[in-house]
Amino acid sequence: MGWQTRVIRGRYADSMRLMGIAKGIRATDGVDGAEVAMGTPANLEALSGMGVSVDAAPGDVVIAVNAAVDAVGAAALDTAEQGLVALESGGGGSVEVAPARTLVSAAAGQPGSNVALVSVPGEYATLEAHRALTSGMHVFLFSDHVSVPDEVELKQRGEAKDLLVMGPGCGTAMLGGVGLGFMNVVRRGPVGIVAAAGTGAQEAACLLEAAGTGVSQIIGVGGRDLSADVGGIMFRQGMRMLTGDPQTETLLLVSKPPSPEVVQTLGEAVPPGVRVVAAFVGWEGGPAPFEVHATLEEGAYAAAGAAPPAQPAMPATPPWTAARGKHLLALYSGGSLAHEALTILEPRIAVAGNVTHHPAPAGGHTVLDLGEEEYTRGRPHPMVDLTVRLDMLADAERDPALGCVLLDVVLGHGSHPDPASELAPALGRLAERVAVVAHVCGTAGDPQDAARQEAALRDAGVVVTASNAAAARLALRAVLGV
Repeated sequence: MGWQTRVIRGRYADSMRLMGIAKGIRATDGVDGAEVAMGTPANLEALSGMGVSVDAAPGDVVIAVNAAVDAVGAAALDTAEQGLVALESGGGGSVEVAPARTLVSAAAGQPGSNVALVSVPGEYATLEAHRALTSGMHVFLFSDHVSVPDEVELKQRGEAKDLLVMGPGCGTAMLGGVGLGFMNVVRRGPVGIVAAAGTGAQEAACLLEAAGTGVSQIIGVGGRDLSADVGGIMFRQGMRMLTGDPQTETLLLVSKPPSPEVVQTLGEAVPPGVRVVAAFVGWEGGPAPFEVHATLEEGAYAAAGAAPPAQPAMPATPPWTAARGKHLLALYSGGSLAHEALTILEPRIAVAGNVTHHPAPAGGHTVLDLGEEEYTRGRPHPMVDLTVRLDMLADAERDPALGCVLLDVVLGHGSHPDPASELAPALGRLAERVAVVAHVCGTAGDPQDAARQEAALRDAGVVVTASNAAAARLALRAVLGV
């Protein structure tokens, strides 16, 4: 009874795939918890916090299952190990060529490669990124838990070699029409995006698509690049590269709140006559060397030279008319989208949650970024796994003080294959008594089809808006009753 563990020695697997195995085990009857992860110090510490003690090395896979019945736990351990075998075999069939075991051998076997995607535990990511730079490749550094000094060293080295270091924690890029990480299907066009915000880049690209224009390239740089500690090294490098790209006519810069001092240095990366528009969420930094907007919506439509769609009217149905004076609950899978919502909400209402440092009364208006580490440790990102958000929506159904639910649904390659189908039942029950408003960050070309996702949400009673900013404004009106 309780936690049972198994260590598979010398077996590496990508963390996202291990999390997928764990998710499947958690859905097994009789299993109260399951974790499948590499035996890194950080993962062992997290397991210890759950009461699980295990002896494992960083190159080992740890399987931990919590079940009330020993036989159920043992069977779940077997199932998880079988899942690891399936990962290695690719789901069956013969493998004629052994896969490369190192980045250097992979590059040698594919000499035309010029981009390396690094997604290994943070303690190994820095070394692999340096190896990629030594091989003359740009780096898409999906891994996080890379220290600031290591990030600065990597980016200074990349700049010296005229290479990009996209990350750490870079979730989105599009180079030469090829998407990396989480990416929506958007048309090619004249706007080049440099972004220190993954879902911020996705929202901007989708809004450009909606405005009838397109994207030349998207260069993600990691969320810390415009901090005072990093100094915008890769932001300037990305801007310089895009000004030399014949497909790019306008630069759109995207970030959560940046350092105003670092922003002042970005103008040096742009030759005279190049149009630059910035969407710096929550910008209060005063004058800048280019046009700056405080929301993703304003920045994207300004870059496109178009006006945003009209704000939808607030419904006059009872759930909406009864929302006045009650609490708002915003559950976001996109950190940039959560910050954009906060920019709109905070001037009018006191907001608690993990995206604000301002005190607010417990049980009041709350905005949560469910992509933060406190919610993703041992679990896939909420754009992939809806479990945490569904649990919170179930709790919200029992909250009599709740007046409005606000959320994003982020589509594209890498995201959940059909999020609306899982969210709609819970949102439909809530919509019977509270206002529910959502924005679908996606396009018609995405695998999930934005129009189909929006229709499923509307059928459940959700009001769907054309932008995340519009959704936040509508939710604010609901709880203020204006």
